Amino acid sequence: MENQSIKTPLEISENEKNVSAFIHLSTFLKYFIPLGNFMGPIILWQVNKDKDFIDTNGRAAINFQLSIFVYTLIICFLCLPFFAIFVTDFVSLIESIEHHTDAIRVNEIENLAGYIMVAVVVALLFFGLFLLELYAVINAAMHASKGKEYRYPFCINFFKRATLN
Repeated sequence: MENQSIKTPLEISENEKNVSAFIHLSTFLKYFIPLGNFMGPIILWQVNKDKDFIDTNGRAAINFQLSIFVYTLIICFLCLPFFAIFVTDFVSLIESIEHHTDAIRVNEIENLAGYIMVAVVVALLFFGLFLLELYAVINAAMHASKGKEYRYPFCINFFKRATLN
């Protein structure tokens, strides 16, 4: 059995570099098309899957997008208990608004600090995840355009590369 040799950046064609960079950048399609962060890279990856460098970058881009999705779900599930705790206070707030239509004072709202704290923590977590994704995708595209392999931070390998025996 022959082992495939790893290509150096000089041996990778410009087309492979460009397609690989575009695979990473196509994950930003999610801001224009629902699920575009999965559809764009998968289509480009599957069409050019026979080229080793593009295959590696396609797997990395999809793995990172799936990882970001998992981290988003984890943040949402972590927020559920807080939502359950504060929902009863929210119901009491609505009831007090209905009964006191003339004036509601801030000191009448119970656990206002709790609402604000949870909202700020959730916003910071999502913003941090957004910045991580933005940084990593742009960095991966730059590495791919230079013919270098990039490993995404905090990436879970859902699609592993098949090894040759």
